Amino acid sequence: MRILSILCILSVLFFQSCGNPSKKNGAEKSYTVATLKGPSSMGMIRMIDSIANAGDTDISIKIENEPIQVRKMMLDGSADFAILPTTMAALVYNKGMDYRLIAIPVWGTLYLFGNDTSITSWENLRNKRVYVMARGMTPDVLFRYLLQYNGINPEKDVTLDYSFPTHIDLANAVAAGQATLGVISEPLASMVISRNKSVHSLFDLNREWENIQGSPIALTALLVKADIIKENPQKVEQFLLDYEKSSLWVNQQPDSAAALIVKYGILPDHEVALRAIPGSRLNFVRARDIRPQIISYLNVFYTMNPDIIGGKIPDEKFFY
Repeated sequence: MRILSILCILSVLFFQSCGNPSKKNGAEKSYTVATLKGPSSMGMIRMIDSIANAGDTDISIKIENEPIQVRKMMLDGSADFAILPTTMAALVYNKGMDYRLIAIPVWGTLYLFGNDTSITSWENLRNKRVYVMARGMTPDVLFRYLLQYNGINPEKDVTLDYSFPTHIDLANAVAAGQATLGVISEPLASMVISRNKSVHSLFDLNREWENIQGSPIALTALLVKADIIKENPQKVEQFLLDYEKSSLWVNQQPDSAAALIVKYGILPDHEVALRAIPGSRLNFVRARDIRPQIISYLNVFYTMNPDIIGGKIPDEKFFY
């Protein structure tokens, strides 16, 4: 009789644990989000604040400075959700990492900045030195594509200088006058303007791209581990909804959003944050709704250099 009672208790405990997909070995399943210091974390700032205030939550958000750091977290499996350039998202997928593209939260944020007032057209870039962060990365390839479209040979007609290896290094160089022309992105563009009033935007590369392609730059990707989609699709959907609501709130309440952006150390002051929000082009769109647009974007990189996205256009399994 005693053995029967013990079996009954064990049976109840077993089914209770099976009934809650967020439990694993009796402990709450936790999820880590790897995001980037910039528009990606700016767009999810209300969610970041809610999680911080909640205290007890199953989601933690880690803000990294560079995409390569997010990629490292994906390699070691510590990132359940990850944000990085769409080109790099395609690359890691094609290299066998089992992540799926679920949304594009940030669109084009790239600008040609400088204090050279003689630059009023693409033709004026001939024989100029333009500083770009990291050869082969998204800003470099996009800028090369736009140069070629406008009749400028990036190998012969201009000098592309990669002396400054990170976004922050390049922005600091432009602000200090060490780089007279540089391809930089928001929110660093707003930081540069705040530090050097003689520097301004010469070309909105996003607008130039859209004039050619007919659609904005699908710059940044949100991915999730494929097994989370299978094990807990409700968590994926809830995360998507929370991020989308946060992004909308930032655009609708920029002053309040700017305060939070400063509070969590994403940008140094309220004025810069407020200026950077509209230029960061925060617009949360689910990947499944814009597959052709994303493929078209990746195809430009594939044509320029297939290795940038892993040697091929991702197949349909790439999309959630």
